[in-house]
Amino acid sequence: MNQRMPGLAYTTVMTVLNRLAEKRLLVAERMGHQRPTRYRVRWAPEAFLAEASSRGAEEFIQRYGDAALAAFAARLDALTPEQRERLRKLAERQR
Repeated sequence: MNQRMPGLAYTTVMTVLNRLAEKRLLVAERMGHQRPTRYRVRWAPEAFLAEASSRGAEEFIQRYGDAALAAFAARLDALTPEQRERLRKLAERQR
């Protein structure tokens, strides 16, 4: 690990990995009693962005209610036709 991340303490790296696993951003697999844990990403980058964006939008709407929806609507009204088409395609993929 030191070769890839010089200057970082092992305990710091392990703390970060464990916290990311607790937040379900990483999957932690035990390799046996004496062996270390293997970590891997839970989602592909596109899937993570879709999930995080959906969660963030939901939290924003819960916090600010109709004001948040009005702000989203105003932004949608200002989109170019090209942006609207990209947004439509993204929305179709999330269904």
